[in-house]
Amino acid sequence: MSAKGTNGSAKGTASSEAAPDRPELLRNVVLVGHSGAGKTMLLEAVLASTGAISRMGSIADGTTVGDSDPSAVHQQRSVTLSVAPVVVGDIKVNLLDTPGYADFVGELRAGLRAADGALFVVSAVDGVDATTTALWAECERVGMPRAVVISRLDHPRADYDGVLSECRAAFGESVIPLYLPLRTDGAATKLLGLLSGTVSDYSGDELQPQSRPAEQDELADWGSARGELIEGIIAESEDETLMDRYLGGEDIALDTLIGDLETAVARGSFFPVIPTSATNGLGTAELLEVLTRGFPSPVEHAVPEVTELNGNPVEGLACDPAGPLVGEVVRTTVDPFLGRVCLVRLFSGTLREDTPVHIAGHGLEDRGHPDHDSDERLGHLYSPFGSTLRPVQFAVAGDLCAIARVSAETGDTVSSRDQPLLVAAWDMPEPLMPVAVEAASHGDEDALAKNLARVAAGDPTLRVERNPETHQLVLWCMGEAHAEVVLDRLREQGVKLQTVDVVTPLRETFAEGAAGHGRYVKQSGGHGQYAICDIEVEPLERGGGFEFVDRIVGGVIPGPFITSVEKGVRSQMEKGVAKGFPVVDIRVTLVGGKTHSVDSSDAAFQAAGALALREAAAAAKIQLLEPVSSVTISVPDDYVGAVMSDLSSRRGRLTGTTSEAEARTEISAEVPDVELLRYAVELRALTAGTGRFRREYLRHDPVAGS
Repeated sequence: MSAKGTNGSAKGTASSEAAPDRPELLRNVVLVGHSGAGKTMLLEAVLASTGAISRMGSIADGTTVGDSDPSAVHQQRSVTLSVAPVVVGDIKVNLLDTPGYADFVGELRAGLRAADGALFVVSAVDGVDATTTALWAECERVGMPRAVVISRLDHPRADYDGVLSECRAAFGESVIPLYLPLRTDGAATKLLGLLSGTVSDYSGDELQPQSRPAEQDELADWGSARGELIEGIIAESEDETLMDRYLGGEDIALDTLIGDLETAVARGSFFPVIPTSATNGLGTAELLEVLTRGFPSPVEHAVPEVTELNGNPVEGLACDPAGPLVGEVVRTTVDPFLGRVCLVRLFSGTLREDTPVHIAGHGLEDRGHPDHDSDERLGHLYSPFGSTLRPVQFAVAGDLCAIARVSAETGDTVSSRDQPLLVAAWDMPEPLMPVAVEAASHGDEDALAKNLARVAAGDPTLRVERNPETHQLVLWCMGEAHAEVVLDRLREQGVKLQTVDVVTPLRETFAEGAAGHGRYVKQSGGHGQYAICDIEVEPLERGGGFEFVDRIVGGVIPGPFITSVEKGVRSQMEKGVAKGFPVVDIRVTLVGGKTHSVDSSDAAFQAAGALALREAAAAAKIQLLEPVSSVTISVPDDYVGAVMSDLSSRRGRLTGTTSEAEARTEISAEVPDVELLRYAVELRALTAGTGRFRREYLRHDPVAGS
């Protein structure tokens, strides 16, 4: 952060420079913010200002670097994590553009995992939303350095001062602007540097702004804003004498202020604000200066927890190119020519092309990714630039690179074959919206299974389940937009499929006792079939399962055939006796029957047992049972009443509430599963995106009116 307020070496390129050979020359910065805040177009403006691209693309036309995915073009919003490096002087900045829509939180988590600092992009039109505030608190808990960009200042309804106040109210008083936007004929085309008193003019056609001393009429708000900035910097200084000297009237040296500012930003205790406009590139040079001089290098970011494959912790790992090789796959895609392509964040060591590596994935078995280990040899190594892959010979600790034609999946660890290691899995939200799909024809079933495995390999927020009771193929997604992207990707790969209604796995039980007579007698030449049995059925308590009681007297049915009757009853219970759902919670007592010395058989008594259960069901009231889940919902206090009212409308039974930190409440309830099919979407709408919930199967309860 130079005294002039702009970085004279900001012009760079992302296409020709060699990969950095030292982590100190790297910056990994993730762009976060709500959907529509302007992240993708800000990235375009930065790339254009540095000459990395010849001109800015368009979201509507699908020509931006960050939104090259066909689903992003279709939905007109980011749906995946995208990486675009720029080189500023000697420093390579890996910019990670993330989706702002809640359905794609998995891509956001991947971006946070790969980054060492976060750039919060807040629209000058829409302000701060609750999701962004929650994400800020999450970054604060882990001490991630942050800066704030107030974007879209070119919009007619832009309110810089109002949104700045919102940011400070939501994020804290350490959020302080470094620059003030200046307007000419209503358009924001200049920035006033609060430390330097210089103006950066973006009204020309050059890639870089023209810098000059501020004129008198441009300094109207400079004094008070500058004083607040200096006091904020001094408050974070390690020199405890600075504040007294400043309040005593001493003019603190600019170099001292800039040094303390850079230190405070890097350690995550001071959060500079930069006004920007993607339309004319306003603020891009200032932003790059903050990222290169204020944000930390990977050396200053702790390596995640690493263990040996047997679980023994590995201590002392650091971001050292000479250290043991440790990298993590943060995103996986499928290229039509290269096959599986994995984006890897290197935490330690140096990765080179044509290198033998060990690939391990542990801890994601519940998401459909079984634990696995394999030794493989890398081919080419790439530097990703949006959807483009540029060959490189090596990548050092702290950098991002792409590898292809390997079996790795998102969340896997890439390490040395001689010293295989495992990075602890990062926290991923549970997908809670089910979508049932089926192949359009029998011939499409193999294609569906094959391509679904590919899609799931790259998306740890997708869970694939073949329901054992309904036999439906269910995709558990984060929401409707996520489901649409998954289905689009399958169709793009030539899979013909259709969605169907999700069937809730009901069960049946006897509401009252009944008797059943099973007679299976057939004669058609040769040995016939002869089996007769009498049973009594009575209901058990919920969760009682199944009991079979033998009360045969006098050996009228031999022991082996008694077992056959039980098999027949169990078989019929699986098929159901009324609506085709499994029968549970009953006791079946075998009380009598007849055999034939020649024609009785195991098969005949199995058939008789099934017939007896069906006859008993015809004479009794059969009750349907529906699954009920224990649901825990966390919402801000302001939404507690609305959520409780909504739960009542879903036949939910409230079991308790607990106060949480940050003015939130945890609500516990028991809710029928059929009422939760779209709850992931509806809770988000009810709580402005701030509610989250988890569920766990509890029991089956009678369906009302059955």
